[in-house]
Amino acid sequence: MLRCWWRCRSHLIQRIGYTLPLREEQLKERLGERFRELDVPLLLEWPDGRRQALLFVFEEETEPGRFSIHRLAHYCLDLSELYQTERVVPVVIFLHPGGFRETLSLGSDTRAYLQFSYLACALFGLQARDYFDSPNLVARLNLPNMQYAPEEKVEVYAQAVRGLRTLEPDRERQIKYLDFVDIYAALDENERQRYQQHYAEEIETMSAFADRFIEQGLQQGVQQGLQQGLQQGEARTILRLLDQKFGPEAAQAHRALIEAAELEQLETWLDRILTAETPETIFH
Repeated sequence: MLRCWWRCRSHLIQRIGYTLPLREEQLKERLGERFRELDVPLLLEWPDGRRQALLFVFEEETEPGRFSIHRLAHYCLDLSELYQTERVVPVVIFLHPGGFRETLSLGSDTRAYLQFSYLACALFGLQARDYFDSPNLVARLNLPNMQYAPEEKVEVYAQAVRGLRTLEPDRERQIKYLDFVDIYAALDENERQRYQQHYAEEIETMSAFADRFIEQGLQQGVQQGLQQGLQQGEARTILRLLDQKFGPEAAQAHRALIEAAELEQLETWLDRILTAETPETIFH
């Protein structure tokens, strides 16, 4: 599945209300053998409570031939039962050309007992040029997944990057989403050279953002490394003192607790260990 879809599509819904991603591992645990892994569902709630929550169920299918409407229907029914709601909106995004079933009807000759359909978004059938000036960030990022002539590829890529630069203010997200555009545009060397020649100013702007983002990431990495090193050092010291003062069994019994603790907590335990008469007085 395209996890970038999850990050992009949430932009549209966040403008309307509060969204809560329902984690796959939680669903697997709660649905048990009925669990069918799809993209992460989104629970949409309105801040003022004027409407009931809506549960959006997204599925991305690169190859339409692999899509199963039965699996999607099962999944929607499971979620409806689990969250006690009938307000479920299934959405399927198709990237590559191909046929796919849009409705499911179960019943007999005289009566239908189950009618199921979903919102289908066939990106391959949309004309990229129609969305060059779209204010919708998701549409602009997906221009490379839409339909266009081979000679338009560089322009399509440029419009996607321009949309990212103008519609997404967050610098960190800009860099992340640029990877998404690069992957699906898949410019060859000649096309990339043409882009560099005709869109030099935009390249310079995005490169500056990328350099700043990488520098910030390196700084954060150094800080996290120092913090982790201090934690590991304090943990080893406590374990060694426990072993010397109360024996190896005491150290082993509390090893998992010590190795999982934050630095501040480790420092507190280290202060206590010097005067403690039993291991319990250190940790409680």
